[in-house]
Amino acid sequence: MVAVILILLFSILPGIVRPVQGQTVPETNRVVIISVKGTISPPTSNYINRAIKIARSEGAECLIIQLDTPGGLLESMKQIVQAFLDSHDLPIVVYVTPEGASAASAGTFITMAAHIAAMAPTTNIGAASPVQMGGGTPDSVMQKKLFNYSESYIETIAKRRNRNAKWAISAVRDGESITADKALELNVIDLIAKDRDQLLQKIDGRVVEGDTLHTRNATITEIDTNLAENFLAFIIRPEVMLILTLIAIYGIIGEISNPGAIIPGVSGFIALILVLYASAAMPINIAGFALIGLAIILFIAEAFTPTFGLLIAGGSVSFFLGALMLFQDLPEPMKLSWAWLIPATILTTLFFIWIVTQGIRAQFTKTETGMESMAGKRVKVLEKVDKQKGRVFVNGEYWNAISDKPIEKGMEAEIVGVRGLTLIIRSIDKSQKNSKQEPS
Repeated sequence: MVAVILILLFSILPGIVRPVQGQTVPETNRVVIISVKGTISPPTSNYINRAIKIARSEGAECLIIQLDTPGGLLESMKQIVQAFLDSHDLPIVVYVTPEGASAASAGTFITMAAHIAAMAPTTNIGAASPVQMGGGTPDSVMQKKLFNYSESYIETIAKRRNRNAKWAISAVRDGESITADKALELNVIDLIAKDRDQLLQKIDGRVVEGDTLHTRNATITEIDTNLAENFLAFIIRPEVMLILTLIAIYGIIGEISNPGAIIPGVSGFIALILVLYASAAMPINIAGFALIGLAIILFIAEAFTPTFGLLIAGGSVSFFLGALMLFQDLPEPMKLSWAWLIPATILTTLFFIWIVTQGIRAQFTKTETGMESMAGKRVKVLEKVDKQKGRVFVNGEYWNAISDKPIEKGMEAEIVGVRGLTLIIRSIDKSQKNSKQEPS
């Protein structure tokens, strides 16, 4: 009875609290917040663009991006900046936080492209030289082009947002970096806020794109990175890409040298697909892949050419230089350290010397297993063997056997051939016993 009453109460209560027809439920203003920390990369661009779509679909007052970055990829930064400049119906606020954080390199472009740029105390912004954003060591002509492009690009952004274009150009040309207080003084940012609550209070009432922001008592919606973004961010890390490259090489070559193993081949091809997927999202140096390919060719060639290790040495050097060049176009925070390159080179060299070389040679040597390997082996007769039947023991197995001349139980015999699953044997002369090895 009590259960029935509870069920009735729960079925009635929603009708009691549900508003009647025509009644409106007041809705609070909504603010969407995301956090971007680390290098600017394709996953970062995907994350920010997804947050913009969600904030727009929810009718949010604005999107706040809490930023702390040493810089990143030029192409990813351009995609983010373009999304900011195209956002006319959704104000975007970039907030450099927490204290001690920075908006360096690509982060400077992103911060200045926001509708509202804010920083926490003791943060900094600047050092936007294109070498830091793009990585590598370009020649003087290319470097000049990069600087000219970056200067004009950041100048356009600064003028679009009515910020200090002169300082923006100096951040690119001279790599200048300034504190939050100086950035506010020079009209690089709009305000300084010690925390998120103060930021919401300070931007409340500001007019952006003709709309007034109402953020003082807004409902906060925080958006985290999803599984796809986390996965892409993981596999584009240089050390992970190097490991996947090694798995692809070991797996595919291992399958070729040992056909039918399956697991090495499947693992190698999966790793290869992941490497290609990550390479499509990153500025990978093609020359690096070419050198790694050359290294594999040299390693394999050593198996068939008596060069006494010269090809192995050349392959090791080629692999090391290829792995080094593979990631040279990445920003400094994303480059691969020698602590990864040297062990990977040594491991790959040993792999080809001790495993792959022996496996490939085995494919071209005479078969030493199966029926062909039985001829000439000694056997012990378990049951009398004649032209019709008999049993012997060899290699830990019991076999049926026949012989032209009868061989008694307990005697030793020699295999002279195989017919189906029956061994053809003959007795061993005393002279043969003294010259040949003992039976298995």
